[in-house]
Amino acid sequence: MNFSPPTTEPAPVLGAAHLQRLDNVLADTDRLLAAAYPGDAGTRQPVHTVYIPADRCVPALPAHWGREGLAAAAAQGSLTDLAQLAGLDADLAAAVVPLVEAKLRTEPIEDLRLDFEDGYGIRPDPEEDTHARQAAAAVADAVAAGTAPPFIGIRFKCFEAATRARGIRTLDLFLAGLLAAGKLPDGLVLTLPKVSTVEQVQAMVYICGQLEEAHGLEPGRLRFEVQVETPQLILAANGTVPAAQLIHHGSGRVSALHYGTYDYSDAVQVAAQYQSMEHPAADFAKAVMQAAAAGTGVRLSDGSTNILPLGTPGEIRSAWQLHARLVRRSLERGFYQGWDLHPAQLPTRFLATYAFYRQGFDAAARRLDTYVRKQEGTVLDEPATARALARFVHRGLLCGALTDTEIEQGTGLTGSELAALAHPKTAVSPLTEKVR
Repeated sequence: MNFSPPTTEPAPVLGAAHLQRLDNVLADTDRLLAAAYPGDAGTRQPVHTVYIPADRCVPALPAHWGREGLAAAAAQGSLTDLAQLAGLDADLAAAVVPLVEAKLRTEPIEDLRLDFEDGYGIRPDPEEDTHARQAAAAVADAVAAGTAPPFIGIRFKCFEAATRARGIRTLDLFLAGLLAAGKLPDGLVLTLPKVSTVEQVQAMVYICGQLEEAHGLEPGRLRFEVQVETPQLILAANGTVPAAQLIHHGSGRVSALHYGTYDYSDAVQVAAQYQSMEHPAADFAKAVMQAAAAGTGVRLSDGSTNILPLGTPGEIRSAWQLHARLVRRSLERGFYQGWDLHPAQLPTRFLATYAFYRQGFDAAARRLDTYVRKQEGTVLDEPATARALARFVHRGLLCGALTDTEIEQGTGLTGSELAALAHPKTAVSPLTEKVR
């Protein structure tokens, strides 16, 4: 059968009026996507948070923890021995160990939280008032001396009825003390624990606004993390997911969702000996958190393990292996931050983290180079995959596992080009010509 070619060129039947109708119908969707899902900012996220009781904070604490971490490794052999115990082969250990040793000497704590909640307990009001003022002074002194971690702040008591007034007063005193000493630290972090409802987050938004007004701060300056420690935040009585709702009712102030391993495990009645970051109940809660935060720019943190590298040599080695494995497990599942509770956990935190990025770098770099140069390779990567590869490499750069020189040699991308590919919504792209 022969077909005759059409005598005229086919023309579209949908015109400007149809498109205008769609623009009108989808205007709310467009606004929602632009405002509520801006994507990750591409700025540095700490790889961990260290919690200490608020009354134990001194400006020299980070350096002390670094020395203690190095001493713990040396007491059992060396950092190289510990790297092998954590599963690193000889070549990977040779690359990672010098980086970790330098890290423990120069910046052993990336994010420090002075704890007025579980780690502090219930104290007489005058005593907690004193410690709130002392904590502010210690943070201000550390910032002035250049010894403060890049991120630092407090966890105050939760907004449940029994502790609400006390938590707000501690926050009030702490901020007043910081501002009396100067401006707020750039890396100030506030942590709201044991959140059960969206209304508690809205209450924190209100408190932040009042504090900003009272102290003459720029509106929106105060942001806070939400600790996910109750099943009510994962699934409410009416079947909704408050963990997702609170982000969008937080007026842009919610910076992160942190999983609380042991409070959450207890709340869903997991027996104490089975409470763990890798329990199925934990994985379910964290999967909900991950979906809730996707695209919003709100970051995620896994919890902690309370199995510390202490005791007999066998107990220490077992705890280190567990910690390194759990850190790696979190990273593989898209949780790039976790909690550390003891100086001896720092070596395995950084060994496992740096190994994660360095182990995956060569393959990611080859695929990025192929994608940017529009060459054919063994893997056909789409733009979404290229973004994921770029984000992986960019995170490795920001945490210190990779260097600018390594990245440019491996991918052909400068730091700014890599950031633009990794976070196209928030970065001005210099890649336009390169990827054409």
